[in-house]
Formats: sequence, C-alpha cells, structure tokens
Amino acid sequence: MRLRVPRIRHRRRWIIGGAALLAALAVAAGFALHRPSPVGYFVSAQAQDRFLLAYRRAMAELPEPDRSLDIRTSYGVVRVYHFAGASPGSAPLLLLPGRAAPSPVWADNLPSLLRLRDVYTVDLLGEPGMSVQQRPIESAQDQARWLHEVVRALPVERLHLVGLSIGGWTAMNLAARRPEKIASVILLEPVLVFTDLAWQAVVRSIPASLPWLPRSWRDDFASWTANDAPVEDVPVADMIEAGMQAYVLKLPTPDRLGDEQLAGVRMPVLTLLAGKSRMHDSVAGADRARRVLPDGTVKVYPDASHAINGEHPEEIAADIATHLATVT
Repeated sequence: MRLRVPRIRHRRRWIIGGAALLAALAVAAGFALHRPSPVGYFVSAQAQDRFLLAYRRAMAELPEPDRSLDIRTSYGVVRVYHFAGASPGSAPLLLLPGRAAPSPVWADNLPSLLRLRDVYTVDLLGEPGMSVQQRPIESAQDQARWLHEVVRALPVERLHLVGLSIGGWTAMNLAARRPEKIASVILLEPVLVFTDLAWQAVVRSIPASLPWLPRSWRDDFASWTANDAPVEDVPVADMIEAGMQAYVLKLPTPDRLGDEQLAGVRMPVLTLLAGKSRMHDSVAGADRARRVLPDGTVKVYPDASHAINGEHPEEIAADIATHLATVT
C-alpha cells in the first residue's frame, strides 16, 4: 500500500504537467520532420493500450462524471466530461489542461471546484487522451475554431474558461478570437500568454523530450519544473509518461500573445501566477497582465512553483470563488 501525503503528493502530480509541456514543445518539430501523418497519433497499438490502461487508472482518482460527451468538430472528435456541482443554474467552469495532460490531471482540484459550480473537462484535441484528431491543426486560428465548436455545442448559455499552463494559452487564444459564450477567463500559471518561456526551461527540456531515454531523465526535468520537489509514481504521472512516450503530436508551436490581442479580451480575466516559477518570469508576466488587460485581476502566489495547482488547490478555489462573485 502506498502512503498518501496529500500536499506533497498533489505537488508531485502536477510536476509532470510542466515537464510534458516543454518536452512536447521541444520535440514536436523533430517528429514533424520524419513522421508522415498530418495529425497526432499513437506510435503503435501496444503503446495506445498502455496509455489507455494508465488513463483509466488515473480517471479512477476523479469524482465520477455524470456524463461523457464526444463532440464532433471540424478537426476531430473532442472528449468532454461533465461533473455535477454546486449552483447548477450558474455558468459552469470549462477546464483546459496542460500539454500532454488530459482530464485526469484535475483530480486534486475537482473536489473544491465542484463546491462552486458544475465543471466540464476537456481532453485537448491533438494531445494524448480520448479526443481524436482527424484533420491537421496548423494555426492559432485552427486551435480557436475547434474549441469554439466545442463551446458552441455545450448545452449552456455561458461558461468560464479555466486554463492551466498551455491550457491558459488555449483559453486566451479562444477569448481573443471567438469570445461567444465566454463569461470570463481564469488563468493558472499560463505560458506564452504574457511572457516567453525561460531559456533554461527550454534547454533542460531537450533530453526529457526523447521518449527512448530512461524515465529518470524526464523525472529529473519534472522535478526541476517544480523547484526540485521529489517525484513518485502516481496514476496521473504514469498516464502522462505513457502519453509522452506513445503519442506523436502534430500541433503548431504557439506564439506568445501580442498586446493588441490581449487588449481585445474584454471579459474579466483572473490570472494566478507562481512567484517561484522556473517556466517564465512571473513578475514580468504579472506586470504585463496588469498593464494590458482591460478587465484583469492578477495575483502572485509568492512561494508557488509551476506546480501551483497541486500546491494550492484550496486557495485557488477560493480565489476563483471571489472572481465568480464579481462577474455579472
């Protein structure tokens, strides 16, 4: 039996998400040069089976979703889970995870978020997960289009986007291009929204991006992204590891959003940044967010790393509750 130490375990679970983001960014171009498929795919049936087993084990750590939706878009079929929560008549939360990290990565946050609202989670299209990419995604416009089609298909009038890491970029990219039905945006340690990635993070991600190298290389990088927190095997970490090794991404590298794009986002935006993030300069990011966003609230958690969600799930839920109370 594995002992469960909640705060440490939460931190370790979220470590892997940051590692997956940079590893995927670093290796995507190399795969694109010698892999013929124009869409993301599993390298073999055996690799897919291994990932699906890990995915099911990780899903078992979430509350039971009351329904699953497979929404057809112009670029493929997108898996969405619905979790019934408090205030069923209010606009729900739509959670967008980090790169190579599908819905089960929200296991630590769902209990507190469900005390606020109904929650939808998405397996991002073109990533390892239950969504199936069927058409090339070649631009930020394409990224916004498939997600807009998902939002449009959901049976709600409005919703709040919650984006983690690269999911933060995905949320703001949609808000800047297709804001219909979006009541507000909540960003959790977003990357490539207000600042570039730190060069140290990019350099350190290169060996972690090679799936044939020992897992210890990826674990070392994962630990570094969470400021040297130790790493242990947990179901979510196993799932992300399986996805990184088994799935080839064919997605464009996102560009940092410009001032004009950010200034065009007129709905309220709550940004929660980690004061000790190694992924980017959070101080510069906070300054730019405060300067550029027309209706923005920024908070920096002084002692948090990029693993902010696993470190501070209750504080994040409290800040989201305060934010939701101010949105008309």
